Amino acid sequence: MTITLLHTAKVHCARFDRIRDRIAPDTTLNHIVRPRWLQRAEDGGGASLEDEIAGVVARARGPVLCTCTTLGPVAESAGAMRVDWPMMRAAAGARGPVLMAFCLESTYAPSLALLERALAEQGTPQKVYPLPMPQYWLLFEAGETDAFDAVIAGEVRQAVAAQGDVAAVVLAQASMAGAAARLEDLGVPVLSSPELALRAVLGVAGG
Repeated sequence: MTITLLHTAKVHCARFDRIRDRIAPDTTLNHIVRPRWLQRAEDGGGASLEDEIAGVVARARGPVLCTCTTLGPVAESAGAMRVDWPMMRAAAGARGPVLMAFCLESTYAPSLALLERALAEQGTPQKVYPLPMPQYWLLFEAGETDAFDAVIAGEVRQAVAAQGDVAAVVLAQASMAGAAARLEDLGVPVLSSPELALRAVLGVAGG
């Protein structure tokens, strides 16, 4: 079985390989890394980017998973699965206010729209509290993943305590997944997208 993953950061290759090794070791992951796609999307995207992504999806081996939240809507329209869709459906199932943490401003609109879509699908409209943390994105870009995970976890912990009524936390970007392990004692489900998404796309691949 082969699954193709579209990334905008090379670090995601190892992250998804580790998950694959644990849950589906016989699966082949075909990684396609296009860092410039994210920059082009943040600069406004356009038809040329959409056509390029659609072409890659059309030529890909097996089902396709797009791991970049910003590119999610374009990738979905081309036939790929969005990495955050299974996570958003899980968040909607919490049936209470959702804290949505993100570090890229370009992530906010597509993430919020997808979460609201999941809430509407399940008939459970809820408050969504945004937690923007753009000041920490440079840590991720610099490869300082431990520091990145630590500050994200700290901010989420403070925000949950301040709000008081949070039923679930969504780490909107796949790059934020490492913070979840630091929040296991939070008392609130902290949802990250990589494993949920890979399990979902494996289900599609398995028919």
